[in-house]
Order: sequence, then structure tokens, then C-alpha cells
Amino acid sequence: MIKTVVSGCCGKMGRRIIALAAEDRQLKLSGAIEAKGHPQIGERVSDIEIRTDLSIIRGADVLIEFSSPEATVEHLAAALKYKTAMVIGTTGLGVQQIEKIKQASRKIAIIFSPNMSLGINLTFSLVKQAAQKLRQCYKVDIAEAHHIHKKDKPSGTAKRLAELIKGSSGRQDEEIRIDSIRKGEIVGDHQISFNSPEDTIIIKHSAKTRDIFAQGALEAAKFVVKQGPGLYDMQDVLETRE
Repeated sequence: MIKTVVSGCCGKMGRRIIALAAEDRQLKLSGAIEAKGHPQIGERVSDIEIRTDLSIIRGADVLIEFSSPEATVEHLAAALKYKTAMVIGTTGLGVQQIEKIKQASRKIAIIFSPNMSLGINLTFSLVKQAAQKLRQCYKVDIAEAHHIHKKDKPSGTAKRLAELIKGSSGRQDEEIRIDSIRKGEIVGDHQISFNSPEDTIIIKHSAKTRDIFAQGALEAAKFVVKQGPGLYDMQDVLETRE
């Protein structure tokens, strides 16, 4: 079984990851991490004590990280120390923080993705293909909507979509507009519109529950423990699925 530590275990994502991991015979929860001062420190989840001590990463096969950018960098150093693979779904990371992830991936296997959903990662592929075929004769707009609690704006997924479009169609100098909405409890909607004077092509993904992200993170964990040092993403996971 894959010994798994979950960071941000009391958050919405962390709770769902732990719940789904408990149903997966390939995975075993070996640690649960929360920020210092969290009111649930010392309580138990799936019979594991919630702790702040990063030494619980020692001996684990993989650390699944859904926390703050600052905590992610701190936990990255611990994973590097204990040679533990990582799945990083934290959003809002800065350039220097992402560079630290890239540097660490030279010594451990890391999956880093702004969105762990297998569906949205298939959407990435479709958008990339559309951008390559349609080129600059189509103007591209991105719209994304999330719940009011989401801190980063625009979403990491929307930024990634814009990067893929620019990199796939010679649009490096083109500004791609991203409209962001924060409303109610929307799990996550992303719509990419390719507009020409003659027609409009729309690619859209709507998340119904957070379980698609949690399940994707678990699929990523199963993938990354089999890999050598390197920086991977969910496209790599998709390619292994039949």
C-alpha cells in the first residue's frame, strides 16, 4: 500500500482526499498535517492524529499538498529531506516559490498542477489542439467562476489555459482576457471561447463537486510514486490511462 500524508487535512480538499483515500485499497493514510494553531490539532482523522510536526513525512511514499504557498515551500523542504514524492495542488504560488519546486524536482518526483481534475486536464489538451489549429484568425477569451472563498483571482487553471493558448499558436504578444467571477459556492467553471467573424467555438468544463479534484490527486499520488526524480503534471497521468 502507498503510505500517504495529507497536508491541509482539515480544509475542504484535504477532508475529501482523506475520505476517498480511505475507500482506496492501494492507499494508506500515514499522516495528517495542519497549520500551527489550528483548532483541530491533536484530534484524529481516519484514526490518524492531526499534527504540525513535519517529521511524520519520514517514511511516507507521497505527500499530497493542498495548503498555502508559504506552507507548501516549507513542506517541500521536508519532503526533499526525507526523499518523499509530492503531489502539489496549491494555487497562488509566486515565481520564486515555483522555482523552488522545479529545483526540488531534480532530486524527488513531484506532480505540480493548478487543477488535479482529470476532466480539466483533458480540457487543457483540447484547448491546446484548438489553439494550434485556429491560430490567430480567432480571438480567444477565457471566463472562470469559483466560490467566494477562493483567494486567487484569476484562477491558476485560467492562467494555465492562457499559457497553453499563447504557447500553441504564436500568440505570445497577444493579451488574452480572463473574466473572473467569485459567487456563492461555485466549485469551478472554465469556459474558453474562440471567436471569428464567421463563428464561435466554445470549450467548457464545469466541476460539480470537489471530489473530481480529490480523486485526481489520488490518481496523481499513485502515478508519482512510480517515477524517478522530475517535475510531472496531470497530462503525464492522463497518458498512462487506457
